[in-house]
Amino acid sequence: MILLQHVLCALINKMRFLFKLSAAGECRLLTVNSRNSSSAAEAVSTLAFVPASAPLDTTELEDLQDFVSRSKRLFVITGAGVSTESGIPDYRSEGVGLYARTERRPIQHTDFLKSAKVRQRYWARNFVGWPQFSSHHPNHAHLALSNWERLGKLHWLVTQNVDALHSKAGHQRVTELHGCAHRVVCLGCGALTARSELQHRFTSLNPGWSQEAGGVAPDGDVFLTDEQVQHFRVPGCKGCGAVLKPDVTFFGDTVDRDKVRYVHERLAEADALLVAGSSLQVYSGYRFLLAAHEKKLPIAIVNIGLTRAEHMAWVRLSARCGEVLPCILPLSQRYY
Repeated sequence: MILLQHVLCALINKMRFLFKLSAAGECRLLTVNSRNSSSAAEAVSTLAFVPASAPLDTTELEDLQDFVSRSKRLFVITGAGVSTESGIPDYRSEGVGLYARTERRPIQHTDFLKSAKVRQRYWARNFVGWPQFSSHHPNHAHLALSNWERLGKLHWLVTQNVDALHSKAGHQRVTELHGCAHRVVCLGCGALTARSELQHRFTSLNPGWSQEAGGVAPDGDVFLTDEQVQHFRVPGCKGCGAVLKPDVTFFGDTVDRDKVRYVHERLAEADALLVAGSSLQVYSGYRFLLAAHEKKLPIAIVNIGLTRAEHMAWVRLSARCGEVLPCILPLSQRYY
C-alpha cells in the first residue's frame, strides 16, 4: 500500500508539471493573491536586461518542486535577477548588466557623505530616473513568491533589492536588506520621508530644469554628464536642514546589525533556503548562505549564471525566475 501511494504521488506530480507547461515551455501563474496591488494580467515581463538562458528542463523543475514541497518553513533570498524581468537593470549580468555595458560604477557611501558635488550629481541623475524607476511593476516571480507567502509556504523573504517590488506584490513577511529607494532619510535627525515627496521639492527648486538621460542604470539612476547637473539644486531636510540620502545601503557601507540579527533569527526558524536571482557576490546576502550551509539546511538556487554558493546547492536551475517560480506548486507533501 505504501509503495502504491508513492507511485501515485510521483504520477500526480508528473501530471501537474505537464499540465502547467505550455507548448512554448513556459509556465502560467496558478493563483494570485486578490489582495495584491497587482494582478497576473498587470505583471510585466521584459527581457532587455535579462541574460540569455537555456530552455526550462522538466527534470530540474521536478527537483525544485520536490525541494519546495518538502519545506514547511521556506526562507527565500532574492536579488537583482528577480527584478530584471520588470525592466530594472542589474550590475553583474553577463552582456546586459551595468558592468558589461559601461565603465560606470555605483556610487560609494564615503563619496556621497564627503562631497556635495557627488550628492548633487547623484540626486540630479536620480531625479531624472525616478519617474521610470518608481513606475516599475512586479513580474511573475514577485507574484508567485507573494502567493507562496499567502498560502503559508514562504516563512520569510529577504531581498537585496531596493525597488519595493516585493511590497508592491503584496508581501508582508519581508526584510529589505539594503533598504528601499522609495524612502529618504535625513543624516542629521534621522527623519524618514517618501521619495515621491522629495521629487516635488526637486521640481520646485529646479523649475524648467530638464535633461536627456544617456542610459539607464540600476536603482533608479541614469547617465548624465557633469555639465548637465552643474546647476541642479538639492534641498536639505525640512526639519533640520541636514543632508538627505536615499534609505539604502550604498556600496562600501554596512547593513545595520539589528537587521542582520533579525534575519538570522528568521533563518533559524526555517527548514530550507531558496536563492532567487542572485549571484551572492555581496557578502551581506552571502552570509546567510554560510549560516544555512553550516546548519545543513537544504539549499536551492535559481539564477542565470554562476553564483558564489554553487558548492552548497542541493538543487540548481540556471533559468529566469519569472519563468521558473510560477511553475512550482506551493504545497507540502502531505497534500499530495
